[in-house]
Amino acid sequence: MDHPTLDLALDAAALTARLVDFPSVSGEEKGLADAVEEALRALPHLTVDRDGDAVVARTNLGRAERVILAGHIDTVPIAGNVPSRLDGDGVLWGCGTSDMKSGVAVQLRIAATVPEPNRDLTFVFYDHEEVAADLNGLKRLAERHPDWLAGDFAVLLEPTDAKVEGGCQGTLRVRVETTGRRAHSARSWLGENAIHKAAPVLARLAAYEPRRVDIDGLTYREGLNAVMIEGGHAGNVIPDACAVIVNFRFAPDRGEEAALAHVREVFDGYEVVLTDSAPGALPGLSHPAAAAFVEAIGAELAPKDGWTDVARFSALGIPAINYGPGDPKLAHTREEHVATAAVLAAERNLRTWLTS
Repeated sequence: MDHPTLDLALDAAALTARLVDFPSVSGEEKGLADAVEEALRALPHLTVDRDGDAVVARTNLGRAERVILAGHIDTVPIAGNVPSRLDGDGVLWGCGTSDMKSGVAVQLRIAATVPEPNRDLTFVFYDHEEVAADLNGLKRLAERHPDWLAGDFAVLLEPTDAKVEGGCQGTLRVRVETTGRRAHSARSWLGENAIHKAAPVLARLAAYEPRRVDIDGLTYREGLNAVMIEGGHAGNVIPDACAVIVNFRFAPDRGEEAALAHVREVFDGYEVVLTDSAPGALPGLSHPAAAAFVEAIGAELAPKDGWTDVARFSALGIPAINYGPGDPKLAHTREEHVATAAVLAAERNLRTWLTS
């Protein structure tokens, strides 16, 4: 055995520290995936499968309902914040404490200590979440092994500061392009300035009034914003091309095609080129398992302001929510940390839901 092991007898807070001390930057997850697989294969009530550096474990008790608990095992690059450090106030510091090794620790503890849950469980530990979407381990599992992800309801243990965040926004980016005629800036009247022609595009964005949409009692706020401008050749050249890069964050009641059609309508008369797009996910709070989850843990409900992998479950027809002990505002920061009490509370809450 050429790698450290994971002791699932540790509580979720101590296990979080152990996971943080096990570096797993995106693309370098193999050692941690090996340890997770080994720890889960030692549990006789689970069947375990692996694809690349993603590990999936399942109970097979014949329950009427199957719930998926999912989380990614990779982190962003370490910023001098490994190994972990526990301070006197019960705060654990280190890369991945919030996003999302505390959530992974909770998954592992439930896998180890709830052998006969009231619902069948599927535990998904996947790789490459923090990098390009085409590398995402959950995407790969959905394409190669959709049967491994079969279920009625999913909880993604991304950091939510212990709130239940329903669904997620969709997102797309477009280039709104203008063209002109190139000329020497000393004879600007001979040209047409494509950057100047972008001014009405910015004016439309400044005047845009985004929707607020209520779904399952949650209010999703849309946003249409310029995030970058590209154009210009040199300090003495009238530019003949310009592009305003626009990001549309849309409520999950819109599909990707409807969202793009809306953006094209806003910029009617301009060339609009789609560069990337991802669908949102409906909150799924009306599902009986979600209602039981919310009742069991008594958490505050909120919309997910952003995109998460719950959208991948939604695309498979599985309602999903986000719930995890970390603070999302601390994700990817040098000062990333999590309160050990919050990790232990998340462990207790999930156990209550799955055993009551």
